[in-house]
Amino acid sequence: MQEHDTILYSNPTCWVDVILPLALPQVYTYHVPEELEAVVHPGCRVEVVFGKAKRYAGIIRSVLHTAPPYPTKPILQVLDDTPLVFENQLKLWKWIAAYYLCTEGEVMSAALPANFKLSSETILLFNEEAGDDFLDLDEREYIVADALSIRKQLTMREVQELLDIHHVYPVVKKLIDRKVCVIWEKMMERVKARYEKFVLLNPDYRDESKLEDILNHWKGAPKQMELLLAFLHLEKTEGDVVQSKLLQKSGATKAQLNALEQKQILQVEERAIDRIQLLPKHINANFILSEAQQQAFEQLKENFKSRSVCLLHGVTGSGKTLVYVKLIEEVLQAGKQVIYLIPEIALTAQLIRRLQYFFGGYISVYHSRFNDQERVELWNKVRSGETRMILGARSALLLPFVNPGLIIVDEEHDASYKQQDPAPRYHARDTAIFYGTLTGAQVLLGSATPSLESYYNALQGKYGLVTLKDRYGEMSMPEVDIVNLMAEGAKGKVMISEKLKEAILATLAANRQVILFQNRRGYHPYLLCATCGFIPKCTHCDVSLTLHKYSNKLHCHYCGSTYPTLTSCVACGAQTWLERNFGTEKVEETIEQLFPDAKTGRMDMDSVRGKTAHDHLVKLFEQRKLDILVGTQMVVKGLDFEHVGLVGILDADGLLNFADFRVNERAFQLMEQVSGRAGRKHEVGKVLIQAVQVKHPVLHFVQTHDYEAMYAAEMENRKTFFYPPFSRILSIKLKHKTLQKVQDAANTLAHYLKRDMMVVGPAAPMVGRVRNQYIMELMIKLPKDAQGSALKQVVRNAIQTLQADKRFSPVQVVVDVDPV
Repeated sequence: MQEHDTILYSNPTCWVDVILPLALPQVYTYHVPEELEAVVHPGCRVEVVFGKAKRYAGIIRSVLHTAPPYPTKPILQVLDDTPLVFENQLKLWKWIAAYYLCTEGEVMSAALPANFKLSSETILLFNEEAGDDFLDLDEREYIVADALSIRKQLTMREVQELLDIHHVYPVVKKLIDRKVCVIWEKMMERVKARYEKFVLLNPDYRDESKLEDILNHWKGAPKQMELLLAFLHLEKTEGDVVQSKLLQKSGATKAQLNALEQKQILQVEERAIDRIQLLPKHINANFILSEAQQQAFEQLKENFKSRSVCLLHGVTGSGKTLVYVKLIEEVLQAGKQVIYLIPEIALTAQLIRRLQYFFGGYISVYHSRFNDQERVELWNKVRSGETRMILGARSALLLPFVNPGLIIVDEEHDASYKQQDPAPRYHARDTAIFYGTLTGAQVLLGSATPSLESYYNALQGKYGLVTLKDRYGEMSMPEVDIVNLMAEGAKGKVMISEKLKEAILATLAANRQVILFQNRRGYHPYLLCATCGFIPKCTHCDVSLTLHKYSNKLHCHYCGSTYPTLTSCVACGAQTWLERNFGTEKVEETIEQLFPDAKTGRMDMDSVRGKTAHDHLVKLFEQRKLDILVGTQMVVKGLDFEHVGLVGILDADGLLNFADFRVNERAFQLMEQVSGRAGRKHEVGKVLIQAVQVKHPVLHFVQTHDYEAMYAAEMENRKTFFYPPFSRILSIKLKHKTLQKVQDAANTLAHYLKRDMMVVGPAAPMVGRVRNQYIMELMIKLPKDAQGSALKQVVRNAIQTLQADKRFSPVQVVVDVDPV
């Protein structure tokens, strides 16, 4: 392996383009030693040297038989017998990098599980020419040198353990300088099988008469007999017997099991096992669709004959999931794979239980809370075709599907489908559509409140369009009332109006449940000094701090910093604070005071931090162990609760007052979706929306459940001001710790770009400093045609020119294509 670094390949005949897991502007070409030519294939990992000596595991993008016009380094070894990544995935990576103005290395880093990204481990090799005269070394250097002379090589971790210190680099550097040792980088594979110990009966005792004889004439300890009987029971009821489970159920010790081993009655063996345990596979979709659902199902199949993408616009509670199930059934029976995307992993808990009822072990879940080993295992199951259906958030789209037949993007309007940081900042919905064209898979977009872009494409005939206008089971849409907070007094600053309070009492009296929606977490979003008006802010960000009661601290929701609560104002010394606005913690506390007999829960990022906390809370509400659920957007997204009679939206004005061209669309989607949790079964639900701006048109659209009217009003404004879907938007943010530096860089970049395109800015965003980095922002509107694609390349070139300028090389540039 090392000799490839020194052998000269005078006339290689094969080369490979390699994607490295780095933010590099291009792929790099390496030549292939003759003995490796037969085993290089696109999608395989290869070990290469990049730079002076650092080794990486890259992915072969393509195999070439034409020499590049420059000298090349050799690949050192091929790490996979078969491709880890399929060619359609490589094409998808290339498209993501080109469309979202990032690099293929960044896409590779996002797609591959961490354990496939081999690390380069530093090893110290003893230099035999150094001899054994170590008298001029200090104590620590002598210990390492002496160990090297005996062992001949040591890893850096072994050096740390030897010296019992963490920072060993000064010692190692001196040994290298004195030529006692040399450095070698070794590629380390981090994928490890998981092993479990199983207990088996000695084959001699499979003869029932022998087993009966030993049981009837037992001479050992009673505890050993109990352990043996527990083993026989578990084997009969469950088949394979896991050692840990046997000891737990029997209450026995390892010593007692060892005794039965020594008597050659039981045997223990270690086996490699799957980390992800699946149910038995079955397809059980023997239900009958309603007339409207059946019609939608037939229309979808007809649309897919002429279009690869179809939008299912079904009102909340119309039973879109059942239509999905029928489509999935056909795809699975055809032997193909299904990708079922949802906006957030929080939705998987309730949905997976429903889908497992229909499809058993055909379905697996994939999301960011899996550990690295579980991700590798699922990656391999998908790549082999063993896993036929994946339910997951946006990252599930990057798995190596061998034969995808259907991609479902549920709640397609949701902004969570857009990756924010780090790159690639891709939108899973749009990426799914491109992936569908690559693989021939049908793409189904579903929503009660589609994004304006998707609905526009459907009306233009680019996508098929199927509608479900009525709720399942002939249930009516909920009644929506607007509560005028100004009429409640206190200048409209009311948390729970009298009308909402009465509605909650009536709902609880009817033995039904309540959901209260407030899109702010914490206790109070900000504090205000009653004397001088001072507002506590984060020292690292230009943003006010939020008081959280659970920690009794002030939190920054941008950088995560926490601060002790203030007793006196740092500006004037006064000790009186005004608490402005309210978050979900304050709502929960108030509800508990107003309705002490009701059981109240809270669903937000602070209350569902654990791996299973969200699922636990959902089950409590499903089982009616909670009467009132207070929550942020998490209660909006696709959850199906049978007994909810009332939904209260506490602060509609907070949703309508953002400086964003999508504000009306987003506010309608949030309010319509949360309203849709009410009255899904049994009785008509009720929704109360508290607001000051009661004449706002969006509130009227929500009250009448009129998506088409909202769409028409918004599209008129979008067309006038050349916003999507009539254009594409690029947001460019520049960040640096010095304000003047980032301003100069932003002005320079704007100067480059304004010669070719329409640029708005530069300007500081609403929060102009985050994590001690000042921010300047530019916005670019591009046409949706070939000219727009060409202008993207102009943007990429301008950014590279800026970063090549030594004055601005420390400035971080973040490009976001199609920001949400």
